[in-house]
Amino acid sequence: MRFLPVRDDSILVELADLGEALALFDALDTNPVDGIREIIPAARTLLIAFDPGVISNEALTDAVAALAGGQRKAASGPLVEIPVRYDGEDLGEVAGVLGLSVADVIRLHGESEYVAAFTGFAPGFAYLSGGDPRLNVPRRKSPRTRVPAGAVGLAGEFSGVYPKTSPGGWQLIGTTPLAMFDIDRTPAALLQPGSRVRFRDMSADKAYEVSAPAKTATAPVAASYSNCAIEVLAVGLPVLFQDLGRAGQANQGISVSGAVDRSSFKAANRLVGNPVGTPALEISLGGFRFRMRGRGVMAVTGALAPITIATTAGKKLTAAHGEAIALDDGDIVSLGQPTAGMRSYLALRGGFDVTPVLGSAATDTLAQIGPAALGAGAVIGIHPPVLGSTVAAPELPAFDMPDTVETVVLDVVMGPRTDWFTQSAVENFLSQEWSVTPQSSRVGIRLSGEALERQNHAELPSEATVRGALQVPASGQPVLFLADHPLTGGYPVVANVARHHLDLAGQIPVGAKIRFNAISAFAPRSILGKYP
Repeated sequence: MRFLPVRDDSILVELADLGEALALFDALDTNPVDGIREIIPAARTLLIAFDPGVISNEALTDAVAALAGGQRKAASGPLVEIPVRYDGEDLGEVAGVLGLSVADVIRLHGESEYVAAFTGFAPGFAYLSGGDPRLNVPRRKSPRTRVPAGAVGLAGEFSGVYPKTSPGGWQLIGTTPLAMFDIDRTPAALLQPGSRVRFRDMSADKAYEVSAPAKTATAPVAASYSNCAIEVLAVGLPVLFQDLGRAGQANQGISVSGAVDRSSFKAANRLVGNPVGTPALEISLGGFRFRMRGRGVMAVTGALAPITIATTAGKKLTAAHGEAIALDDGDIVSLGQPTAGMRSYLALRGGFDVTPVLGSAATDTLAQIGPAALGAGAVIGIHPPVLGSTVAAPELPAFDMPDTVETVVLDVVMGPRTDWFTQSAVENFLSQEWSVTPQSSRVGIRLSGEALERQNHAELPSEATVRGALQVPASGQPVLFLADHPLTGGYPVVANVARHHLDLAGQIPVGAKIRFNAISAFAPRSILGKYP
């Protein structure tokens, strides 16, 4: 048992195997530790996020270690039967690798009762444990760029079903017509941790009827903005609704998402007198133009995009960044390309009338959850302001927006998998300047530089990641995860961006340079020697 550093508010607890990880997860669920915010289990680890103002790292590791060594609870979740057509394109190859016939693979897969051990990779994707050990097969050496929704696969000791079309490296043995994830269903994910699962061969049971997923009725939302709205006239890159994200959905395989630069997002709402979590627009690289319907108050923060207002009287005004600005009916507001920074935040007093998805108005581009991106012609209503709220005085940004000609220095905490890399690779990671490539997005910043060499070439079992993680795939070129990062990943994380630089990381534009500054050495703690 090892405690691996992630950040000052997170640790990764590494155990011997899945059974030990889930036993400790059960113990922490039964005996809650004050200060723990969230626990995300994985193949042999637990990611524990905590409030450092309530419990210290030292006290947390002591409390967790004291609960280790127990037994895993027996699965008591509902039994879910999944009909399968065993027509996967890897079925014959899997049988050959395992030294079995195709019929044997199908039989062994259907005879086992699986348990949804943990979720991740994509919303609704559950890692199913408890299968026949004879079906233990490695992932594909070269992942596919497109795996269809409903594909049933094997990887190591796990079986799983892809909930949506996505890239993937599991060995595909069949397909199911069941919807594994449906936001109109409660809960949206068909499989929850603890669910028991059996696969049924559809060819052997032709009378099996696939029932449609149960829908949850939702009442229509009445417009409440009294003719106050914005009309979108032009967009550049996708313009997204964002808030502070949908926390607490890890059991469905959903990460928090939300605004990439949270300090700028909150500032925009404060300026117009909104609660800081009120939905606002995240606008990447400007190019956004809208007409005000009715009178309103707006604020733009984040990336330094020039703001112009064309009035109905024919005047063209330049508006200030980081201030509350009154708008009249018919005013046309334009945001140009920013001179520094990547993402601007537009808030309107009262907040946008947008329907939340799974409790949040955040648009998660990786999970494909949330309100649709805005397009020209869209009309978005504005709620009345909260009674008693007042607009705020102009405020300075939390940091200077980065541009493409400077080198941005980001503080990092080394871990949790620094020891998977050679010493020279770790030194190169910290000493060189990394280039931000055009392949970057809200999921992560793809970096280019001298590749990092691993000393451990084993396959890393899936484990949870956090915003700011620097994951290193087989290419050796790091990816700095941003707001829409996957909940779990199968590549080692060499370091994590410190909390105080997360928002800065989200504003670094393509073409800029990044250098990483380690504020702590990699220092895992072992249960041996310290704890009984």
